[in-house]
Amino acid sequence: MKDEIHPKYYPKAKVTCACGAVHTTGATFEAHSVEICSACHPFYTGKQKLVDTAGRVDKFRSRMEKAEKMQASESARASKKLDKESVEERMTRKAAEKEAAKEEVKAKEEAHKKVVAKKQAEKVIVKPAKAEKKPAAKKAPAKKAVSKKPAAKKK
Repeated sequence: MKDEIHPKYYPKAKVTCACGAVHTTGATFEAHSVEICSACHPFYTGKQKLVDTAGRVDKFRSRMEKAEKMQASESARASKKLDKESVEERMTRKAAEKEAAKEEVKAKEEAHKKVVAKKQAEKVIVKPAKAEKKPAAKKAPAKKAVSKKPAAKKK
């Protein structure tokens, strides 16, 4: 190894955590501070701890609360609608509406047929006389195409 190219090594460097724990280790710096250590990390302690950076955890929790309130109010509205009109009542009402629509269509069709029949009875239908067809002029028969084959050479 070359001399004077490596950083200075501190065998008793102190690492301080945000929870207050102090650890001694070997490092290239004398003192260092960290946010989480083995004394406060949820993996080692089994307790949940959220590290809040710029209030993001609070924002997330407030959004979750709003979402829960919205879901509760929507489910309350839906249950009120179901209470007002049960599923069976809705099915019978829709079936009655379909039957009424079918009857209305039939009535309109019958009225239309009556009107058409009345108009046909009032009018005398006159068919135009067929025009006499002029005999088509005879066409001259088409000439057959003659294929030109090269004549055989005489020897």
